[in-house]
Amino acid sequence: MSQPIQPAEAPQDQSVKLIIGAVAVTLLLASLGQTIVSAALPTIVGQLGGLDHLTWVVIAYLLSSTVVAPIYGKLGDLFGRKIVLQAAIIIFVCGSILSAMANSMTMLIVARAVQGLGGGGLMVVAMTVVADVIPPRQRGKIQGIFSAVFGVSTIAGPLLGGVIVEHFSWQWIFLINLPVGLVALAVITFVLKPRAERVAHSIDYLGFVLLSASLTSIVLATSLGGNTWAWMSVEIIGLAVLAIAALGAFLYVESRAAEPVLPLTLFRNNTFAVFNSIGFLVGIAMFGSITFIPMYLQLAKGVSPTDSAMQLVPMMIGMIGASMLSGFAMTRMGKYRILPRLSTFVLTIGLLLLAFMQLDTPSWQIAIYMFLVGVGIGPVNSVSVTATQNAVPRNLVGVATAGTTLFRQIGGSIGISVFGAIFSSGLASRLGSLLPEGQAAHGVSPTMAASLPENLRGPVLEAFASSLHPIFFAAAAAAFVAFALTFIVEELPLANSLRQEPKAEIDAEEAALAAVAAAPASVTR
Repeated sequence: MSQPIQPAEAPQDQSVKLIIGAVAVTLLLASLGQTIVSAALPTIVGQLGGLDHLTWVVIAYLLSSTVVAPIYGKLGDLFGRKIVLQAAIIIFVCGSILSAMANSMTMLIVARAVQGLGGGGLMVVAMTVVADVIPPRQRGKIQGIFSAVFGVSTIAGPLLGGVIVEHFSWQWIFLINLPVGLVALAVITFVLKPRAERVAHSIDYLGFVLLSASLTSIVLATSLGGNTWAWMSVEIIGLAVLAIAALGAFLYVESRAAEPVLPLTLFRNNTFAVFNSIGFLVGIAMFGSITFIPMYLQLAKGVSPTDSAMQLVPMMIGMIGASMLSGFAMTRMGKYRILPRLSTFVLTIGLLLLAFMQLDTPSWQIAIYMFLVGVGIGPVNSVSVTATQNAVPRNLVGVATAGTTLFRQIGGSIGISVFGAIFSSGLASRLGSLLPEGQAAHGVSPTMAASLPENLRGPVLEAFASSLHPIFFAAAAAAFVAFALTFIVEELPLANSLRQEPKAEIDAEEAALAAVAAAPASVTR
């Protein structure tokens, strides 16, 4: 029977608070790294040129941070969270400095990729550190706060980027990471305890390479398809084939590796498999709605880009409030299954309401709809991370946590791409009967809509609004499937002690694999 941690062995309360604070800062750095640059892109292009490579400034960070997420999770399990998190912070800060020093678009893209290599580790390892210092029963409220950090960065990133560009220079978007990152590094260095034991490991290098190749192909195909290259182009088809081939080879290698980078046995764990499926679907709905709501506000309501970002605040409030409340509720009740069930139901309702928006829908109604979407999104991440960490063996906590980040980001990337294709094709067909072919091919912008004759402006805006309806219906469908999946989640009691083993059953095959993996390892104290 597991014994509770003795007070002498438990981390001091002040140390734990410092660690949690440093972790929150690192998560904020990583999440802002994804969003803060968007408002500065026009200014950056104006100084560095390279308009045709504009999207790569965003894609480079998304790609590298997604690819390394499961790798960081595994390295943290193998070598301890402290040294891996320190490395991620250093890489992120170095990438930020290189980005600020960029004198060409090519250099900036490379620097953003380096920044993403660190940012992906910040997200994964930082959330896993919590599992090392906080028992699962108390972890929910902390993960709720961390999810609120992501909600803040979604809205605050573009706003902060706009303010910095307007009053300073675009380089400061990256330079502000330097002092904050160094403070977080200092706290982690002096407060977080390293792993006490040294263990000989078998590194799954081939698994790393194959997983990276598959994820890279998926992110590139979904990010560039329909934009840089047509969906049925040779390039996109080639990326799809490479993704499938690399994934097949990866599954084969992982089934035979002594210490696989992403153990396939995790997918037989109900909590891991179901919550990652829910996270994938909510990622599709979340990024799709966040991407297209500002477009609707700018065109239908005629607000500025900055004001349209400000009008996303109701969504942020709903996301932050629901994240924190669900975290505290999970800690108080010791249960979690009802939370994602309620939130995904609310998300479905919110997206359906957005799907029925018209040009004359009052702004206050739209604010309520966005608040409901935020409430629906908020609890999913905090609950899924805590439940997953509680359900898997301790030696797999890092890679399991990485899975929750990985599937959500892949869902977001696919959601933006698919919804973008739906919107573009629908808008092109509707505008074809209203505008000349050349003008219709360029879509609708606020400037173009304002320049149209009065008798034409209304039908064009109606065509735009009608083209958005299928997007929100599709997002609502994804949210509803996520809601249905919550009914097959197995609820496990949240452990009250860091030493208490998770209650999830490990089948005979998993136990055999664990024994094989442990056999060649030598442990020295």
